[in-house]
Amino acid sequence: MIPNASIEVQTSPVDRPSLPAWFAEVVIVSQHLTTKGLLEAFAHHIQLVRGRFGSYEPIDFFALLFGYAMSGERTLLAFFERVAPFGPAFMALFGRAELPHRATLSRFLASVDRPCLEAFRTLFEQHSFAEGWTNASIGGIWDRQGRRYLVIDVDATRQAARQRGLPCGPSLPPPRRRLDAVCAPGYTGRKRGEVVRTRTVALQMHTRQWIGTYAGRGNGDYQGELASALQAITAYLELFALTPEVALVRLDGQYGDTVAIAQLMAAGVHLVTRARGYRVLEHPQIQHVLVHPPTARVCRVNSDEVVELFDGGWLQLDGDVPQTRIIVARHRSPEPGKRVSVGKCIGEWVYEVFITTLPIDGFLVEDVLDLSHGRGAFEAVLTDEDVEEDPDRWCSSTERGQELWQIVCQWVWNLRLSLGQTLQKAELREIEWASPKETPPVLLTIEEPVEEYGPWEWAAAFGRATGRFGADAFTLQEDGKLRCPAGAKLWLSEVRQENAFTQRAVYLAYQTDCQCCSLREQCLAKGAKGNRARRVSAVRRLLPPPASVACEQKPVLLGPIRWVDVAGRALRRTWTIHWRRQHAEIIALVECPKKVFPPPRPPREVRSHYCWSWPDRLACNAWWGPPQLRVSVAGVPTFLAIK
Repeated sequence: MIPNASIEVQTSPVDRPSLPAWFAEVVIVSQHLTTKGLLEAFAHHIQLVRGRFGSYEPIDFFALLFGYAMSGERTLLAFFERVAPFGPAFMALFGRAELPHRATLSRFLASVDRPCLEAFRTLFEQHSFAEGWTNASIGGIWDRQGRRYLVIDVDATRQAARQRGLPCGPSLPPPRRRLDAVCAPGYTGRKRGEVVRTRTVALQMHTRQWIGTYAGRGNGDYQGELASALQAITAYLELFALTPEVALVRLDGQYGDTVAIAQLMAAGVHLVTRARGYRVLEHPQIQHVLVHPPTARVCRVNSDEVVELFDGGWLQLDGDVPQTRIIVARHRSPEPGKRVSVGKCIGEWVYEVFITTLPIDGFLVEDVLDLSHGRGAFEAVLTDEDVEEDPDRWCSSTERGQELWQIVCQWVWNLRLSLGQTLQKAELREIEWASPKETPPVLLTIEEPVEEYGPWEWAAAFGRATGRFGADAFTLQEDGKLRCPAGAKLWLSEVRQENAFTQRAVYLAYQTDCQCCSLREQCLAKGAKGNRARRVSAVRRLLPPPASVACEQKPVLLGPIRWVDVAGRALRRTWTIHWRRQHAEIIALVECPKKVFPPPRPPREVRSHYCWSWPDRLACNAWWGPPQLRVSVAGVPTFLAIK
């Protein structure tokens, strides 16, 4: 091949590695943290009793974790291979001298205790939430009455750890897995050999800021993690001088029970969630609403299917839980043979129940449904997180070490948002979430309701498909007892109040009659031991109050709903792409004075009987001497200019 005469190619046998594309961003972010005093806070507020990780301190490893999160490298091995040729320059950006080995980083993460983790989480909440944001720039949603709310999504994501299937037996030692301390078997149906770790995260939807991450083995502790998330939400609101009533927390059906709802209402926040159970459909007030025309009708986004919405009003789900607003959505049941994944199929309808505390005059039933369905944007943010940082990749085989790494990822995410907002000077986006509408007609019952129960209904026959005796095989006698197919009698054992609108009657047979019965096998359930007498139960429900006199409210025109936010994805990616396209260079200073070494350490015989103070420990790997390298970065805007 004839070389091109228009260019000159010069080669060199000297090895000279190129700077990573992400090095410029690390330089800018490290100097930003130094200017804000965060590196000083890391060094003096986060302390850990040293284990087996040499003469390093937590600040050394936080520098590595921040660089690893910004680099986008898939593994720690790949990250250390890229940063090793520039180790002194990388650590000097954070005021440190030597680059720890990756095995030393693993030992540090294994030594992280709860006080160290919570101290780092506190710094994350104090310096990551409000940096670069004001009360006016964090957006919000304004309801039809002009009240402002901040939508915060709380949900869980999980990471599976694939493990090899190993033989087990009495003659074989039990297998020892590296991730046993951080993972556990999750819900049933996981692939063979998989264990999972669940991570609950909170996201401010208007700025796309992470507010917290809380993880646990297996399925996690959703109640404890929800309580921690609510504390972080309260801390976030306090930084902007906002009350908890401004927060609107959106959740999925996992949090639709009375325990989680009581936690949310005790924190003073508003909520929108899907109910976990469907017993509320049996409430007389809901039954009364369902026999009337729906409050509104909407069409699904991806189909022409019509969904009917009913405003069930305010109900008390439990004795210890304040009243909540119940909204029922129903649509036609699918064709026979098709499984209903969400909702409960009753007859020809599939019902879904939504629970909220939002006022009726601010959000109509269709508005609440749109808010609940808007949680799909949260899944898109989780997808972006996997692409940009992937915090669920395994960085440590201990719980606290892995959670520390995930907090670092959220901090880098928030830094990119705030710095990208300042870099682009982007304005808030405002859209009309819902157009002005009139209030729907509401049926008002004038007379006082009278508590009256309906007829008794026998429990479902468990033996209908197996040929065994169900409840329909027992006959009610004039004396109030039941007669079984064998001729024995069942007496009324108890009548108990199951809830505010349901009573249950239990009929019990005599044990002596059941033991000598010739039809005993047909009366027992599959797998039953047969050591108890047969029981049959019946249920009756409270009837809805008769609406003999009713009137309709006069419709009132309500204003629109406004949604205000920022383009979070564009802010992050523009910031990242900008620095990956800029030229960065490390230049050795020519006129460099003689290197100044730190004071010599005492000999080992002295150190073995000496207790180092925190300043002495911090000074072990601190940078000593005058500057020896110059890092040059192009494309730095004025507000980030560093001399």
